[in-house]
Amino acid sequence: MAINALLVTPPFTQLNTAYPATAYIKGFLESKNVKATQMDLSIELFTAVFNKEFIDAIFKQADLLGNKDLPLVYNQKEDYIDKVDSVMDYLRAQEVTAAYQIVHKDYLPHGHRRILLDKDLTTEFGKLGILDKAKHIATLFIEELGDFINTNIDEFFSFTRYAEQLARTASSFDTLDDYLTYETTLIEDEMLYLLEAQLQEDTYDLICFTVPFPGNLFSALRCGQFIKQKYPHLKIAMGGGYCNTELRRLSDPRIFNFVDFITLDDGEGPLLKITEFLDGKIAETMLERTYLCKDNTVVYMNHLPNTIFHHKNLPAPSYIGLPTDKYLSFLDVMNPMHRMWSDGKWNKLTISHGCYWKQCSFCDVTLDYIGNYQNTTATDLVNKIEKIMSETGITGFHFVDEAAPPKMLRALANALIERKVYITWWTNIRFEKTFTSELCALLSKSGCIAVTGGLEVASDRLLAKMKKGVDIAQVARVTKAFSNENIMVHAYLMFGFPTETEQETIDSLEVVRQLFQTNCIQSAFWHQFACTSHSPVGKDPDAFQIKITGPEFQGFAENDLYHEDPTGAEHHLYSQGLNTALNNYLNYKGFDIPLQKYFDFKVPQITLKSNLVEDFLEV
Repeated sequence: MAINALLVTPPFTQLNTAYPATAYIKGFLESKNVKATQMDLSIELFTAVFNKEFIDAIFKQADLLGNKDLPLVYNQKEDYIDKVDSVMDYLRAQEVTAAYQIVHKDYLPHGHRRILLDKDLTTEFGKLGILDKAKHIATLFIEELGDFINTNIDEFFSFTRYAEQLARTASSFDTLDDYLTYETTLIEDEMLYLLEAQLQEDTYDLICFTVPFPGNLFSALRCGQFIKQKYPHLKIAMGGGYCNTELRRLSDPRIFNFVDFITLDDGEGPLLKITEFLDGKIAETMLERTYLCKDNTVVYMNHLPNTIFHHKNLPAPSYIGLPTDKYLSFLDVMNPMHRMWSDGKWNKLTISHGCYWKQCSFCDVTLDYIGNYQNTTATDLVNKIEKIMSETGITGFHFVDEAAPPKMLRALANALIERKVYITWWTNIRFEKTFTSELCALLSKSGCIAVTGGLEVASDRLLAKMKKGVDIAQVARVTKAFSNENIMVHAYLMFGFPTETEQETIDSLEVVRQLFQTNCIQSAFWHQFACTSHSPVGKDPDAFQIKITGPEFQGFAENDLYHEDPTGAEHHLYSQGLNTALNNYLNYKGFDIPLQKYFDFKVPQITLKSNLVEDFLEV
């Protein structure tokens, strides 16, 4: 018999575009003559929740439970019920006549988020065109309903994750196991209804769940639980970023009450072997990078040598079967780069597998998806781009590389121009000196509109300690080269790296201020350093002068580590001030405010020249 697989993205991931894992696996399995259907249960459920009938049921359930938190929403429930369909239609396709209706001050109810907007007369809202203004108001309307659901009906509900708090740092399976015994919520009932409808569409043998993030795990296990109860003959596999990162020491067998196989790293090889095993073609001992449970014990099957499918030999992802027309464009924040993650439809594609640098000490460089670098050719890439465009009708591409190699980007740009393939694209890079003015001009001509990259800490001492392979002067010149070609630059910023001092944090903020003021970068985001078990810092904390304090591994997940940094600053105190300053710079204001004003405690004076970045740019 031939195996028939159903590939499922469980709720919730991005809502504006398909998460690409199932598309990659479908393209691969079909090239090996395995039938594969894909289902984006995330967008299907979101669409099913935010419609007139279901929102009416939400308010009725709230009445039944006596839960009426967020009274502004509850008291205007008729308006929310009657208008949710028109708002969702607008978020799917921004049509200008509908935009005029949505921005009318009396059309949509003014809930707790919209009222804040009414009071907020900031410049960025005034600058938005009619389509964006309507998109922002429509987003607030849906978010208000989401808040109401979360507060009154289902505490796990969130737009791009579900029950994430249960899976984050879940060193033990206890809490997840406990919650899986609870009665399903209204949202979960709808999810299982949609899943069952798909299961009845065809005769499947294998159901595969991709779990890219902690916010997909619980819903995947809920689905697995349902399948085990109602369709016990079906086999269930689980893989994806969460498994690859967090389940590398799995020893607790209880998760196998909900799944049969858990695969690690690239899913192509392990899944192909699972289909061959289920088809009776190979023995169980021939499985690769796959956990299963035997006699209530977790067993890791990894027949060596592994079957390797090199990046350059893989077929194009197949987006056939994904509901392109259902994805929604949200405008929830004004940060120009964050918009690109939630607004607009993008085909996701990888230029290269892994990272060609793979040295950064805070990064999970020991894991396959970063450490195993593989490249392809520009011809192969453009062939895939053309195939994907023909399937989706979408000309926007997000190249989801760890760091796109400059040499490949040059070859890709030349191939796109030569073959007259017109796309709009953006990607993640390292701020390499290879990105000259000439190369940035070429990338812009080929359709590049934005790049993201890690500046991390704007301190040359710490950049060297991180093994970033860049310094501040180089970052300034590279980002300016992109900006001069109207390619938007977003910088990832980090504070709290081991041994980072107060002085380095404040001086970092000053460098960021100057980078914005000189239009080297237009967008940025601060995050506090997190120590992970697969990074050089996590592997050798003594070398970075920190102490790991937990959590104690209890047989399930392991990734985020708690740590103490005895020689560094009190890092958490700086979060609010850094973000307040950044928010000003994002809106092209506050450059003259002394940095001390952003903090409610005494901070050191800046030790850098006020024209440091300008000097770098003149060299």
